[in-house]
Amino acid sequence: MLNLRKKILVAIDGSPFSDKAAEEAVRMAAGNPSQFKSKIYAMLVLPNAPRSTFTDFVPPPPITETKEWDELRERVFYVIEKNAREADIPLEIKVVYGDPADELIDFAEKEQIDVIVIGSSGKGFLKRKLLGSVSHKVVKNSPCSVYIVRG
Repeated sequence: MLNLRKKILVAIDGSPFSDKAAEEAVRMAAGNPSQFKSKIYAMLVLPNAPRSTFTDFVPPPPITETKEWDELRERVFYVIEKNAREADIPLEIKVVYGDPADELIDFAEKEQIDVIVIGSSGKGFLKRKLLGSVSHKVVKNSPCSVYIVRG
């Protein structure tokens, strides 16, 4: 097996589950003994911006354009940025809007990602059927390997 540089995509949402996934992604990248450094892409997927109606004179700005964004961004990406910096792993932050599973899968295809690391809350069968599961959808439709980190 060749130990070439790996592209690792990790799903981030600020939850303890995504923090564990972030730590595992950094550990995976740092464990690559190749001379080529692995790269981590940390992706936060925000819900689609609410559509303005004809009664709205000024539609609300996307969350990334509010004054609270810098503080929120710092909290959400704190673990992955800290761990990647300490391990000297290249990190690229991505913030996109849409369905989390669809955005992760599309990005993985476009960037030819080697592995997606995603946290799982460990919902039971019934909750997963009623509410859906991002990790389940990613596993079923991903173009690459998926590493699920249990909470």
